[in-house]
Amino acid sequence: MTAIKNIAIIAHVDHGKTTLVDKILHHCQLFRDNEESGELILDNNDLERERGITIVSKNVSVQYKDTKVNIIDTPGHADFGGEVERVLNMADGVLLLVDAFEGPMPQTRYVLSKAIELGKKPIVVINKVDKENCQPDVVQDKVFDLMFNLGASEEQLDFPTIYGSAKQGWMSEDYNKPTEDVAALMDAVLEHVPSPKVEQGPLQLQITSIDYSSFIGRIAIGRVNRGEIRENMNVVLLKRDGSSVKSKVKELFTFEGLGKKKAESAEAGDIVALAGVDGFEIGDTIADPENPDAMKTIPIDEPTMSMTFTVNNSPFFGKEGEFVTSRHLRDRLFKETEKNLALRVEETDSPDSYLVYGRGVMHLSVLIETMRREGYELQVGQPQVIIKEVDGKKMEPVETLYIDTPEESSGKIIELVTQRKGEMLVMEPRGDVMHLEFEIPSRGIMGLRTQILNVSAGEAIMAHRFHEYQGWKGDIPKRMAGVLIAHDTGTAIAYALNNLQDRGKFFVGPGDEVYEGMIVGENTRENDLTLNVIKTKKLTNMRSSGADDKTKIAPKIELSLEENLEYIDGDEYVEVTPKSIRLRKIHLKEHERKKYAKK
Repeated sequence: MTAIKNIAIIAHVDHGKTTLVDKILHHCQLFRDNEESGELILDNNDLERERGITIVSKNVSVQYKDTKVNIIDTPGHADFGGEVERVLNMADGVLLLVDAFEGPMPQTRYVLSKAIELGKKPIVVINKVDKENCQPDVVQDKVFDLMFNLGASEEQLDFPTIYGSAKQGWMSEDYNKPTEDVAALMDAVLEHVPSPKVEQGPLQLQITSIDYSSFIGRIAIGRVNRGEIRENMNVVLLKRDGSSVKSKVKELFTFEGLGKKKAESAEAGDIVALAGVDGFEIGDTIADPENPDAMKTIPIDEPTMSMTFTVNNSPFFGKEGEFVTSRHLRDRLFKETEKNLALRVEETDSPDSYLVYGRGVMHLSVLIETMRREGYELQVGQPQVIIKEVDGKKMEPVETLYIDTPEESSGKIIELVTQRKGEMLVMEPRGDVMHLEFEIPSRGIMGLRTQILNVSAGEAIMAHRFHEYQGWKGDIPKRMAGVLIAHDTGTAIAYALNNLQDRGKFFVGPGDEVYEGMIVGENTRENDLTLNVIKTKKLTNMRSSGADDKTKIAPKIELSLEENLEYIDGDEYVEVTPKSIRLRKIHLKEHERKKYAKK
């Protein structure tokens, strides 16, 4: 049996996890010298590359000094936290990556607390020591304090620290002495990460991750806890509810480099992927049919937000998408729940709409973006937080919000957050930025990012994580301005837009197709206003002075998918198609809206 080490890399968003994995893969000579591998090798779907974040955890393995090292790259964004918890069960040690300037951030704290609860030994990697004004020593002390506050054991607190710059491709035990490669880190992994504990006994494997292949269907990924697993072996699947199903392993794979390699058998301690077992869920155990013994199930985090997904019924439906019916939508949403565990789908009274529950706006927007790229047309309603009732009291989710902002805009930001029922906990200067911490209802965070970026000229950094359920905090002021609504269906005309510019800011430009009831802009006042943006100039044979002056129209405002989801009100939808994102009123006709408003 070869020596095996299983490690998970955990860090806050953008602290350099995936870049570090790139350098480890190169150091262990996974690629030929003449092979083009590119950057961020593990961010293999387009959305991950565009946003620069990891959404789904990945497994890779490298060979270093006669030891097989299985590396698990985990997501850093709070909305994908459910993903991290499960994969930590496969690892024996964690590399905690921390930015040498920013220090431990909210997401670091969340994932680290999970790793400490599971008794994993961390190796602290202080990355980006080439940044200006960074304080590696201070950051190391902060990590120690954080681990102490999270209740780490003495052994966990006695952690090794490696310093370096993943971008420049070096790691060292002393940040003043840069090296040529990441060997110092790999040596620390071999020295400090314990080998997998191998228990004696019949087969036991817990499913901690799910993959999907269009050729062989659902693939279960997990670590062999004890015994040996072989191809074509008869096994029993022990489910969460206590039931058991007999099954057979048709194909077995181990991880090698960036891919999977077919294997005949695998021993305890190794991470494997297997096909052929049907109907499994995360946390189920695959065991020996003679001696079925289930492992403790993994708790899955509850969703905190819901959104209505409905078929596209706007006047432009079916023009741009391939999948437009309620059957297409239903099948796609239920297929997503097979591998996206923090997601739940419920049917509603209407056959055309579904309630989708997720961990946050980001979590749900990634699903919507993926669907539109696959050719789906759909409409989504305003995100709603999930309210619970405890002992007759109305409770809502509250989050801890962290903001780093230039000092001159800190006053405006505090005002914005307190308007949304936020309570300030911490305010301290860090270098040339002000660090603020608040407790704020999840409802208050929706739409806040855009406002904070506006008042800080795009310089503020904002992060938040779920804290707990607390009593209802009362009403939060909604969007202050009303919207501008198209009166007729047709093409927006420059002449009409020019004459209406004093009414507000427009989301459409000349030549854009609009329909009755579509939201075309934001009103300068609080009420909604219906406008005719397709009005053309009447041609006469009379000349007037100034008739042919050039028109100057302010450029249209283009919002991202997340900004649109946070912008809409309760009586509005975001219409999403492969080519367009539009805002509309649920009731397109003006008399219907008036009737609905009276109710």
